[in-house]
Amino acid sequence: MNFFSKDKRTAFQAKEAAQWIAFGPVIFQAARVLRNSGILSAIEGEGAAGIGLQDLALKVRLPLYGVRVLIESALSMCLVVVNDQKYTIAKTGYFILHDPLTITNMDFVHDVCYKGLYDLDKSIENGKPEGLKVFGEWKTIYEGLSQLPEHVQKSWFSFDHFFSDDAFPLVLPKVYGNGISKLLDIGGNTGKWAVASSKYAPHVSITIMDLPGQLNVAEERIREMGLEEQISFLPVNILDESVKFPKGFDAIWMSQFLDCFSEDEIVSILRRCYEALDDEGVVLILEPFWDKQRFEVAAFCLHQTSLYFTALANGTSQMYSAETFFRCIDRAGFDIAEQEDNIGLSQTLLKCKKRK
Repeated sequence: MNFFSKDKRTAFQAKEAAQWIAFGPVIFQAARVLRNSGILSAIEGEGAAGIGLQDLALKVRLPLYGVRVLIESALSMCLVVVNDQKYTIAKTGYFILHDPLTITNMDFVHDVCYKGLYDLDKSIENGKPEGLKVFGEWKTIYEGLSQLPEHVQKSWFSFDHFFSDDAFPLVLPKVYGNGISKLLDIGGNTGKWAVASSKYAPHVSITIMDLPGQLNVAEERIREMGLEEQISFLPVNILDESVKFPKGFDAIWMSQFLDCFSEDEIVSILRRCYEALDDEGVVLILEPFWDKQRFEVAAFCLHQTSLYFTALANGTSQMYSAETFFRCIDRAGFDIAEQEDNIGLSQTLLKCKKRK
């Protein structure tokens, strides 16, 4: 769906939106502190009666001045409303506190992206993740993922899993309803798909192929669950084009993986999938495409997530449009045999077969 074919704002609305953008970093941090300090929760706890500023400061044990400047910012953000000098929670404030999507996005932006985005301009110019240096001297964030601070890892994995977890139960029957008994899971990360698969289809043999650091996490978890007889591991650097993918699989699965690569890298990965599969084998891809979303805000979230890839992840990938991504599939010699959009929050499932 094309949400972006017309300028829908009046001149006044456009200027107003421009101010929200100009102060975007300020209101983001104010909203985060209002949430984490307990101010919004304290206001919500008072219900319709509301709470005065001094009582609020006493309740959260913060200086009156600090609470006042935050609350006045909250008024402009529509997080709270005030009547007779009593503050009550507003709808947006409720979502800041309780909406899992908002919480996940806010933590990811603050813990993973915020400092690195300062160097977005350099990343755009150089095609490198210049912001990654706030965490370490790696070429990509994936090389250092297991070495990131614990709270950063937590926010990264929460964000990564949030958008796929609700889709997995919906796609498991679609994946394993066609006689697949041996599956290669490329970019399996912490093994969530492999675990879900093993529980849904105990007859299926799964091999996770990923960087050694990620596989260490997955392997430990899977051994704890007693699934090591069904799930095996293949540590490789997938960006090394000399690495050939193993043969003998009915299908190759990639979930929110190919968006971690440039267009040429996607084509390279898919071509090696092509070489590894027999004529009846399939590639199954689960990806969120910004031009296949039901709601404009979903496209907005995906557009902004692309800049994380630019500044921190690798400098060359993004959350792709279906139009751009499908060209990569075509270049690699595959046809899209089946396509299902609007799975879970944002996903599209593609079944690709070798072009004959």
